[in-house]
Amino acid sequence: MDRPDSPTVVVLGSVNMDLVTTTARRPAPGETVLGTEFATVPGGKGANQAIAAARSGAQVRFLGAIGDDAFGTELAATLSAAGVDITLLRRVDGASGVASIIVDGTGENSIIVVAGANGRMTELTAAELAAIADADMLLCQLEIPIETVRAAAQHARASGTVVALNPSPVQPLPEELWAAVDLAIVNSLESEQYSAELTQVAHLVRTLGGDGAVYRGDGTELSAAGLDVAVLDTTGAGDAFTGALVATWDQGASTALNWANTAGALATTSLGASSSIPGSAQIAAALTPS
Repeated sequence: MDRPDSPTVVVLGSVNMDLVTTTARRPAPGETVLGTEFATVPGGKGANQAIAAARSGAQVRFLGAIGDDAFGTELAATLSAAGVDITLLRRVDGASGVASIIVDGTGENSIIVVAGANGRMTELTAAELAAIADADMLLCQLEIPIETVRAAAQHARASGTVVALNPSPVQPLPEELWAAVDLAIVNSLESEQYSAELTQVAHLVRTLGGDGAVYRGDGTELSAAGLDVAVLDTTGAGDAFTGALVATWDQGASTALNWANTAGALATTSLGASSSIPGSAQIAAALTPS
């Protein structure tokens, strides 16, 4: 997508090293099964969404924390290589965040996240607050302390910055946070869990897995049909969708929904989270009629 006036997006969130094991089927409690592959892949919902937004043409600055370990060095390098501004990325003592991921033969996954440095992402600095105030959009998730997300969202709202929230993983959220949200991006489970809260959000996008996605806002309802792709791994597909959506939000809800829907589908065709996120050329090609 040609973006002569690309939006500025600040992503506040987690950055993890994903420890990905593939196996024919996920083990039952107490059971041992043989895996087929193992890989370490930079991830974390915040980092994945930042990379996705950058690959869809946005100017992206990332706010988060890594540890002083080897994982932290690799995570920072991955963000930078994707074109994400990491000048405000914190480096703290201790371990970086990790996510243990099991992917089965159908491409479905189970994930355990250990916060590590992400849990130290508290009390936003003056520089971080200034970056939020100067951005066109702020994008948050829930893998860092909720109080930090609330403070950032309220500061963005007061500064005229559009606030996008992907409320994952599901957990109780303060009313003050919901009141500051302009755009919510949820999957079917999150839509059910936050059904009451989402009624007060002006713009709502709901992903439907292989069935596509729907939008509600400004008195309008839109839908994007699912794409027929060869699914290998669904890890990070929602993050690819979310980052692509905010990167193109300024183009209008219809354009953004179709762009993001395509990005999310393409992300399922490769193994891993950040490594599977498509770029603008790949998305545009998939959207072009043959």
